[in-house]
Amino acid sequence: MLGLSLRNPLLTLEQIGASPSEIRGLPKDLEVDMRTYGCHLIEAAGIVLRVPQVVMASAQILFQRFYYLASFQDFSLRSTVLGALFLACKVEENPQSIRNIINVVDILVKRDRGYPEIVTDGYDTEYYERKNEMVIAELQILRRLGFNVQVELPYGLLVNYLRSLELTEHPRVPQLAWNYLNDLLRTPTYLCFQPETIACGVIYLAAYECDVPLPDSPPWWSIFDANGEDVIHVARATIALYLRRPKRVVPLDRDELEMYVAGTLAEYIVTERNERTLTASAYLTTTTTIKIAIKFQLKFQLQIILRLKAEERF
Repeated sequence: MLGLSLRNPLLTLEQIGASPSEIRGLPKDLEVDMRTYGCHLIEAAGIVLRVPQVVMASAQILFQRFYYLASFQDFSLRSTVLGALFLACKVEENPQSIRNIINVVDILVKRDRGYPEIVTDGYDTEYYERKNEMVIAELQILRRLGFNVQVELPYGLLVNYLRSLELTEHPRVPQLAWNYLNDLLRTPTYLCFQPETIACGVIYLAAYECDVPLPDSPPWWSIFDANGEDVIHVARATIALYLRRPKRVVPLDRDELEMYVAGTLAEYIVTERNERTLTASAYLTTTTTIKIAIKFQLKFQLQIILRLKAEERF
């Protein structure tokens, strides 16, 4: 009989050694950059949407879990970001509208790429494509994870551990350790260790950075059911994260992934930026009256097409 556990599911050694994307030929460095950027988008969108930290953290962990069960070649980064954030908002009982999530992520991507920051009006083709992508991505995440969206976070443990070590009043250690927890969400660390180990790892690194001695007889982490080697691994993963310079332009879908492999993605982004800038300039110089007229004209044309389809003449 299968047992149900509320503990975080961890990666196996085989999954850690090679992800589905890496098995299918995606360079390791590119996969790390895409994972990091996806988590960046989730965190930035969460801040703009003013959702609690638990929502942003859960979404990033679901995003990371998904790509150890599926590949970037099969599922686009942008759609998975939308689906993970949409799902996490519902799981953590902080629902957000589909339009808000799509528009915020869209603006963040445009800002990173230098595109004009124009919000979709909810009636154009691009918006409906994003909406369909998000709904499908949410279902794919649930399917691949077997509907196991349980996420146990170490924030509460961190506060309790700092209190036990009498470090809550220290001017730097608590905030530094908290920042490390947030930044580690961009790495697979939460998929490799349980929350107790992660909390101990960030305390260890924060105390080391601030020259604060910790009890060693017995080792302080043993009191919190953590392994010393694992604690050091978490600290090293945190340091490695800061040694790597994150990229703000990575492939967002399968077409862009093919362009990246062919070496034409940068050229495509420049061309797209120029075209969008021209379009935005023309749109912004149009008077409000003309904009309204155009919308009514398009609506009228759509009604005609639907009527002709109904009469089997289109």
